[in-house]
Amino acid sequence: MLAVLGGTAQAATTDCPRKDALGTSRVIAVDAATYPRVGLKSFPQSLPLRDKEVVLTFDDGPWPPTTKKVLAALAQECVHATFFLIGKPASEHPDIVKLIEAGGHTIGHHSWSHPDLAHMPESDAISQIDRGIAADEKALHGTATTTPSTPFFRFPGFQSTPALLDLMQSRGISVFGADLWASDWHEMSSKQELELLIRRLKEARKGIILLHDPKAHTAAMLPAFLRYLRENDYHVVQVVPKQATVDISRTP
Repeated sequence: MLAVLGGTAQAATTDCPRKDALGTSRVIAVDAATYPRVGLKSFPQSLPLRDKEVVLTFDDGPWPPTTKKVLAALAQECVHATFFLIGKPASEHPDIVKLIEAGGHTIGHHSWSHPDLAHMPESDAISQIDRGIAADEKALHGTATTTPSTPFFRFPGFQSTPALLDLMQSRGISVFGADLWASDWHEMSSKQELELLIRRLKEARKGIILLHDPKAHTAAMLPAFLRYLRENDYHVVQVVPKQATVDISRTP
């Protein structure tokens, strides 16, 4: 069992059946006090990634036809990602939410129905945030609560306001932007997406990558992209909430 004591830790690799897999190289523990907002596309700060380190994130799921394919590709390479779930499909497909959790992935939140939260009454935006968190938590743990077990949130379309950002920080919720993406919300082939993502990664050299697991071309592209990362000496980092854990296997 991996013990994360508030900073970084090496990821466990003993459970990976493939010795040549890409794997998850390390874990970064994140809290809102140290990292209230990350992602250079929206904010001045990102995560403390080293050269050729990436964090894989997926938005807008779960979506049964494609999320399972994304999970299979990640499992094949023993890689852990972060999924920012929309509450409505999470409430409709709790079995997929549990599959994401069972794969060892981090589950963050992405509102109830993916509206533009910056251009609606603040009370409605907060309701969207809370309803989405509650739906995700119910799918995960059987109980609806607006206190997220993983306090990570990504605004739909990165559309936030200063007041909403301050609210999230006051609630101890880290807001995730991204450092680069494949623009997979546009129609394109998996080959075009792969080429675009590789080109942008070569320029950035590291970063939080935004993808969308409900997109069929992204699910089709992912195995080749993970293979590219492995063959070109990139390393995948997983983000988790900052909290002390104890390795019970070493407890007398």
